[in-house]
Amino acid sequence: MAFSSYALRSSVPTTLMKPSAIATPTAFHTPPLPINAFSPFASSIPSLTRNLKINTALPQSCFSSLHKKAFTCKSQVDQNSDIEKVQELNVYEINERDRGSPAYLRLGFKSVNSLGDLVPFSNKLYTGDLQKRIGITAGICILIQHKAEKYGDRYEAIYSFHVGDYGQIAVQGPYLTYEDTYLTVTGGTGIFEGVTGQVKLNQIVFPFKIFYTFYLKGIKDLPQELLGKPVEPNPNVEASPAAKALEPHATIAGFTN
Repeated sequence: MAFSSYALRSSVPTTLMKPSAIATPTAFHTPPLPINAFSPFASSIPSLTRNLKINTALPQSCFSSLHKKAFTCKSQVDQNSDIEKVQELNVYEINERDRGSPAYLRLGFKSVNSLGDLVPFSNKLYTGDLQKRIGITAGICILIQHKAEKYGDRYEAIYSFHVGDYGQIAVQGPYLTYEDTYLTVTGGTGIFEGVTGQVKLNQIVFPFKIFYTFYLKGIKDLPQELLGKPVEPNPNVEASPAAKALEPHATIAGFTN
């Protein structure tokens, strides 16, 4: 509304204003809505009170547009999720007792394994089908707790998988000698640059045979020579004679020895 009783009172001298002399606009006869419904914005001017009530209610069209915008955002998230697929990579880590690994540094100075003991290690890596030598592991385990009742230990492990010219994958997390665990993939180099995900550590024979299943995200498709059908983990698994002998057709380019 373009005017109010307050505006009229401001522009007309007080001596000329009489209740009978000024006609109240028809719109002012509309009964005001309850003021207590929108306190503390209550006003003594009925028209202002009514306008406040009207302005605080959004038109239905506004709600419709909000719903549409929310739906659009959700669709975009779903599309991004579809793009970032998970790739599975299987490798075997085998200790063939020819690398002086692992070394045990008893820093807890106790007769049993205890908090603070360190275990640096490096073992050979083979593809999941055991047909190709691809590199080595290299890292360290920090003993967190000796579990006498389980005849084993709990470590926090920090190590890398060196995969020849393809690059490296870095991982960190719990390493248990008595059961399987999951570690976090913390990064990578080469074709693994920008990688995220996790890796399942399957203890076959500690500390000589471990089977890993990586679940990798954020990278391009893995090369086929790393993706052979994995051999089912069991205590008797061995790398192929050609892979052990490092024959050219049984190694990847630039493999780390």
